[in-house]
Amino acid sequence: MTDRDEACARFLAAQDHAETPRHPVSGDASNRRYERLGTGAGSVILMDAPPDKGEDVRPFIRIAAHLRTAGLAAPEILAADEEQGFLLLEDLGDDLFARVLAPLSGAALAEAEMRLYSRAIDVLAALHKVPLPEGIAPYDAAVMTDMAALAFDWYLAGTDGPDPDARAAFHAAMRAELDTLDAPSVLILRDYHAENLLWMPGRTGLARIGLLDFQDAMAGHPAYDLVSLLQDARRDVSPGLETQMIARYCAATGTEAEAFTRAYHLLGLQRNLRITGVFARLCLRDGKRHYPDLIPRVWGHVLKDLARPELAHLAPLVTGVLPEPTAERLQSLKDQCRSKPTA
Repeated sequence: MTDRDEACARFLAAQDHAETPRHPVSGDASNRRYERLGTGAGSVILMDAPPDKGEDVRPFIRIAAHLRTAGLAAPEILAADEEQGFLLLEDLGDDLFARVLAPLSGAALAEAEMRLYSRAIDVLAALHKVPLPEGIAPYDAAVMTDMAALAFDWYLAGTDGPDPDARAAFHAAMRAELDTLDAPSVLILRDYHAENLLWMPGRTGLARIGLLDFQDAMAGHPAYDLVSLLQDARRDVSPGLETQMIARYCAATGTEAEAFTRAYHLLGLQRNLRITGVFARLCLRDGKRHYPDLIPRVWGHVLKDLARPELAHLAPLVTGVLPEPTAERLQSLKDQCRSKPTA
């Protein structure tokens, strides 16, 4: 038994869960690990977030409290060891949007998507009317530009090799575009998508949408989490549904649609370039070989956003430099992480 295992055992024993059966729960791209303790109505979730691997449970605790105060369904914190990085959480279930929708097709899928995504938009509209928590870090133009450049730092560098001049040209142009955004900052959860949202029809109102993986929340543009939801890296969302959900948000918040839609696609470009770089980094640096398989869908989002007339001038700086994610290039990324542990 490792020191980490012993610390976890002590934490669980203090919560009367020393003998409770434990079952792995699918995690995310971080170093956090999740387990379900028990079964049925009495089950709870263990979050194991090792501080020595850069994890910190305090932001999760803080944002969860903020969301719950706003009437949203973040899991209740049942017990916490902040120093060791252990949390015991309310179990919100397994009905992720992606799982609920996966077996459906045709009219049944369209109806279910409309129901789930509409409620997810309503959650964002409500959250954006709540004052920001104090001390929340800004996801501003400077930060977003650096994040978008991860596509050059990891994807380009890992496939065709680095190009500092092209990176610098893109960085300057992207920063200039992001500096034009003008909207009050709201709390953005930053990973608001179909594998982090739970459908809980037994609850009422906004609490029917369970929220996960929000510890990296920051203060940013209201369109950002709509991009996370509607330009999903892991499942396809139809253009029609995307358009309807943007319109739903604008109607619910009294937002002028034309300016908001422009911001949405600019932030879509920023986010999808960031994700391209992050997925390459997860493979090259962290040995997680399956992430390059997600890049083609993200690249499709990049192309769609660049097709907007107001963003077309950025296309040569992006598609003229970053290579298409062909099977050969994606395999080259995987080949470079063979010696590292897989996830």
